[in-house]
Amino acid sequence: MIKKSHILPLLIVSQFACTSLWFAGNAIVDDLALKTGLGDSIIGYVLSSVQLGFILGTLVFALLMIADRFSPSKVFALCALFAALCNFSLLVDTITKWHILGARFGTGFFLAGIYPVGMKIASDYYKDGLGKALGYLVGALVLGTAFPFLISGLGWGSNYQTIVQATSILAILGGLIVLLFVPNGPFRKQSSKLELKAGIQLFKNPIFSKAALGYFGHMWELYAFWAFTPLAIKTINNIQNVNYSVPLLTFIIIALGAFSCAFGGYFSKKYGSYKVAVIALFISGVFCFISPLLFMLPALFFFMSWSVWGMAVTADSPQFSSLVAQAAPPELKGTALTIVNSIGFAISIISIQLLSALTTKINTPLIFLFLGIGPLIGLFALLRKKYN
Repeated sequence: MIKKSHILPLLIVSQFACTSLWFAGNAIVDDLALKTGLGDSIIGYVLSSVQLGFILGTLVFALLMIADRFSPSKVFALCALFAALCNFSLLVDTITKWHILGARFGTGFFLAGIYPVGMKIASDYYKDGLGKALGYLVGALVLGTAFPFLISGLGWGSNYQTIVQATSILAILGGLIVLLFVPNGPFRKQSSKLELKAGIQLFKNPIFSKAALGYFGHMWELYAFWAFTPLAIKTINNIQNVNYSVPLLTFIIIALGAFSCAFGGYFSKKYGSYKVAVIALFISGVFCFISPLLFMLPALFFFMSWSVWGMAVTADSPQFSSLVAQAAPPELKGTALTIVNSIGFAISIISIQLLSALTTKINTPLIFLFLGIGPLIGLFALLRKKYN
């Protein structure tokens, strides 16, 4: 019999192990692109295919209420196996661009049964203190996001076959840990029937819609911030005529967000998820609007400020997920988390594409101003009426 105190560490380890398919895969994309003979032209498509697979996967899982109708632990384990198989397929001797795109899309699709389902499992165990539990769980995801930059900065990614093998095996082990040692939680309430409109109908609940809109504002900012942090570091290197390591500094800035997720989870236990989410979203929003001024600072102070921003932009993520789960009926928690993830990641693609287009139109220090749109909308939704 597994003790409840062991459940969260097991989930954290399993979540990190399984999502390594996503993160480490991004670190080997250059080698995969070269193997097809197409070079850099395919890199953007490979990265986007994972995101698109995840968005479609979360949409399908939400519409079919997979995590609420079936055992979430079994869903997690099965998706870990299929995601690992998609990843393993990259080891074939002859590989085409369509094989790469399909494999990465498939990996993203089955990750929809890992990341949001992992949060669903946590919500089934932690009725009280969910914000703290999700703080640690999402922190593991943030650390995984930073991992490819560490691989690149230290030169560990020279053999992509080794990374593919290691991440695939890790994912299978992560799925087995959940299947064997994390049974369905005591607060789980199973949905008895399929209701295709259940996910959409959740937005009729004003408390749920507030939490969801706050999360969407957060997602507008988060992934674009991460995606363009390397460009910000390159820009400050050029402005200040310095030569700091772009991948290592990017790793540090993103990885610090893992600690802020944990800290935010701790404070949520005392002050509530709502207050922590609002404060973090406000701070990151302020950084959006003062971002051009940060490029005028000496390089050291720029990196310190950017690191604080990196912590603020991440700290609210698990708290919004906690608010979403708490606002949903017990039998629809999995569906609620999954559909909000689906929409949130779709929004992140739009903001990334916007900033990408702006890089050719305006000076780099100005593009981060547009990230402020997300926090403004999120804060407006959360503060226009008292959150109950």
